[in-house]
Amino acid sequence: MADPKQKKNYGYSAKKNFYNRAAQKTKDNNMLSDVDMSQKKVEKTLGSTGFRKSFANKQSKPKKPVKIIPLGGLGEIGKNITLYEYDGEMILVDCGMSFPDEETPGIDIVIPDFAYILECKDKIKGLFITHGHEDHIGAIPYLLKEFNVPIYATSLTIALITEKLREHRLLNEASLNVVKPGSSVNLGNFNVEFIHVNHSIPDAAGFAITTPAGIIVHTGDFKIDTTPIDDNIIDLARFAELGKKGVLALLADSTNAERPGYTSSEKLVGNSFETLFSKAEGHRIVVATFSSNIHRIQQIIDQAVKCDRKVAVSGRSMLNVVKVASELGYLKVPEGVLIEIETIKNYPTEKIVVVTTGSQGEPLSALHRIAFSEHRQVEIIPGDMFIISATPIPGNEKTVSKVVNELIKRGANVVYEKMYDVHVSGHACQEELKMMLSLVKPKYFMPVHGEEKHLYKHSLLGLAMGIPQENIILSTNGTVVELTDKSFNTASSVPAGRVLVDGLGVGDVGSIVLRDRKHLAEGGIIVVTVVVDAVSREVLSRPEIVSRGFVFVKESEELMSQIEFAVYDILEACYKGNVKDWNIYKTRIKDGIGKFLYNKTHRSPMVLPVIVEI
Repeated sequence: MADPKQKKNYGYSAKKNFYNRAAQKTKDNNMLSDVDMSQKKVEKTLGSTGFRKSFANKQSKPKKPVKIIPLGGLGEIGKNITLYEYDGEMILVDCGMSFPDEETPGIDIVIPDFAYILECKDKIKGLFITHGHEDHIGAIPYLLKEFNVPIYATSLTIALITEKLREHRLLNEASLNVVKPGSSVNLGNFNVEFIHVNHSIPDAAGFAITTPAGIIVHTGDFKIDTTPIDDNIIDLARFAELGKKGVLALLADSTNAERPGYTSSEKLVGNSFETLFSKAEGHRIVVATFSSNIHRIQQIIDQAVKCDRKVAVSGRSMLNVVKVASELGYLKVPEGVLIEIETIKNYPTEKIVVVTTGSQGEPLSALHRIAFSEHRQVEIIPGDMFIISATPIPGNEKTVSKVVNELIKRGANVVYEKMYDVHVSGHACQEELKMMLSLVKPKYFMPVHGEEKHLYKHSLLGLAMGIPQENIILSTNGTVVELTDKSFNTASSVPAGRVLVDGLGVGDVGSIVLRDRKHLAEGGIIVVTVVVDAVSREVLSRPEIVSRGFVFVKESEELMSQIEFAVYDILEACYKGNVKDWNIYKTRIKDGIGKFLYNKTHRSPMVLPVIVEI
């Protein structure tokens, strides 16, 4: 049994009879099924009333270490996924993707390596999702293709996951469970309480993960917005209550750990929209923002209504989110305000607002297509006001600048973050991070969700808030962190790489393929085709030289001729040396022509030899 003080902390003395009845009801109705619960059972049996007696009894056992295994999201932005383990049972928190960079040409998305998860799949009881952004839900379809795990999240998050699984034709097999903020889910050794937090998408949650080893607070992405659009303020009181109980470890969002002060309220953007909409009188307005920022979209719609404008939506993800959010009541749109993008030509331009994707300058996005006159319904009219309501993600600055420059070139009036307050972050800055640390009062502190510089800066904030340096854990993806109330250990590790998704191929593009792609992008390719007699090994025709991305053949005839003679020399040397293996011929052509071209041009195209036997 837990000691009397612990009972008092959990409110057992006040609710003893209630828990006895609850335990009996649980036994009679078999309500302690760890997995495979329906949404109704989750909402009915796993409320915010506290632990069941059966779960409390587990705390009387000798405490074993709880393991925290980040498999993504540390040392990077995106690909967030964390595995928790206690006494042979596991849960997952988040399952996100990240976007490719210049080192991964041609790749669509990047997802976590599920190798260790699949190795342990019989131990995993459930997947808990903090919120509906792609870096937290984007890899779920790829995980469910490997094994089916029950998913627990808030209402909007489940709706966004549902749309994603429908696209992948996985919806019928999925077990999706809605959990309200303030409620909890009991799975084996884990009790996961959902705590409402503010973020740039509604229905975001942090988790209080209670195990027999102690309570772990996983904040998810959060900010402290005292004037949110939906008037639903972060539940700081619950974080403070947990801090008074005693928290073993805090895992907190580090994205804005370098930024001093507080993150501005979303309502600041609404004030800027009001100013800008008045300045755009007589002209069409196009606003590009993240499709998931429902509060931002709400403010755009509210301002359009005030100005007696119709709103059209462009971009597939924007259409999906607006549809889902409207159906669930997270987005309130007066009747007759939303119109189809195809019908904007039927209205005066000064009566139109277009809300679109593409705030990061993505080449296939609606905004990019509008800027380069490739959009079917929206053609730029000089004087149009374009508002880019987002900050470029690191690495996207060039693509955003390219779109802005093209819009200006075509006569548009472009407004972006540096000019007006048309974007605020959804992540906590330093003072908010310190407030979270002061409320939760963790024994151990582990910064997560950020690059190395963000994690390090967040660790310094923990140090400044009085957490001993030896209790601050700067971890990496794949490191197994074992925690008890006495100490922590990081001696072991598990596989935690990345898997590249290219079209329908998952994981079939590796380092060698990427190397070849970069080589092709940097130097082009020379294809050398030689037709030979299979018996005598004599060359039957002139070598055919094809250049792609290296030089334009018609302007480099002399160089092409020199390559041809160089190939003859290599073939003759192989023939005289009585070389029998065609692979040796190919290798010598590749190496010899590669060296010849570098000496001639100081460039290194890929050389691809092809030998045709007749």
